[in-house]
Amino acid sequence: MTDRDAPLDPASMRKQYRAEGLTEADLAATPVEQFARWFKEAAIEGRLFEPNAMVVATADAEGRPSARTVLLKHFDEQGFVFYTNYDSRKARELAENPFVSLLFPWHPMARQVIVTGVAWRTGRDETAAYFRSRPHGSQLGAWASAQSSVIADRTGLDAAYAELAARYPEGEQVPVPPNWGGFRVAPEAVEFWQGRENRLHDRLRYVAEPDGSWRVERLSP
Repeated sequence: MTDRDAPLDPASMRKQYRAEGLTEADLAATPVEQFARWFKEAAIEGRLFEPNAMVVATADAEGRPSARTVLLKHFDEQGFVFYTNYDSRKARELAENPFVSLLFPWHPMARQVIVTGVAWRTGRDETAAYFRSRPHGSQLGAWASAQSSVIADRTGLDAAYAELAARYPEGEQVPVPPNWGGFRVAPEAVEFWQGRENRLHDRLRYVAEPDGSWRVERLSP
């Protein structure tokens, strides 16, 4: 067996994290303001590949979980927005159980942000505005793919795309699919995780209060 064929032992993979930490005094007044700070650092200073990539975890009515990576497309004090096919597995599960968790895994910076909250659909005007900002090919792809459905092979998918490309050539407006749109996740709690030496990480979590304010609590690593 060559070194290339030898299995890797994940238990032996260790990295010492940074000495600098995250204190309560470092935090912004709201979790969205703090997220904006870290997001900018991840994108500009860290130059991370797709810092808006997040793991979206949902569960069906029976509590069976599923997770996938989705791109964040907007955030503000009302929540975090992503778009999908409303017939997809995640959308079906959100219709049954609107509670959701988002995870931003910024590993090169030894950081992660975890958002937990409730998701609801964005309005059609907001959906249409975003859809028209997408590249032409992505607009066609939203029509061509019946997301999460079982298909026989790639051929049918490519044929559907080719047919749409002929019907809506570059420069012609593509209508918004009726079964495609956004979800806004209203946060109930947002945790900011900073890796520290000796696995004594800093974990500071904002928790929403009934009056609309935020309580900050420190979690043991």
